[in-house]
Amino acid sequence: MRIVVAKPGLDGHDRGAKVIARALRDGGHEVVYTGLRRTPAEIIRIVTDEDVSALGLSTLSGAHDVLIPKICDGLREAGLGDVMVFAGGIIPNRDREFVFEQGVRAIFGPGSRTDEILSFLDACNDRIEKGEPIGVGQSAGWRWE
Repeated sequence: MRIVVAKPGLDGHDRGAKVIARALRDGGHEVVYTGLRRTPAEIIRIVTDEDVSALGLSTLSGAHDVLIPKICDGLREAGLGDVMVFAGGIIPNRDREFVFEQGVRAIFGPGSRTDEILSFLDACNDRIEKGEPIGVGQSAGWRWE
């Protein structure tokens, strides 16, 4: 799978995103890491330019409730509804349902194991092969928990 890992907003902590990007590469995926402090518009442009099938968002700043909807809406508006979005970082339990409603298919918090994320991506590939929707703009209701 070709994946963009992005750090939206002003959050300056990217160790986790870099660890995940490396683990995904080691797991056989092609990964593009955007670097720090990307705007939703920049992330959408990168997803478009890189022709990826998945976007991983890492957020630790508490702005997930604003940034994730902007990114998901922007992907749909750009005709990228087939791109699968997953998130990681600090997303409190009280906000998780809202994030899932935006079209995010999985949330991986602190302590998540990289093999769990790789299993999630394997499940996504299985769904794609079966023609089952996983994209941010596809209303399948499916999510990984």
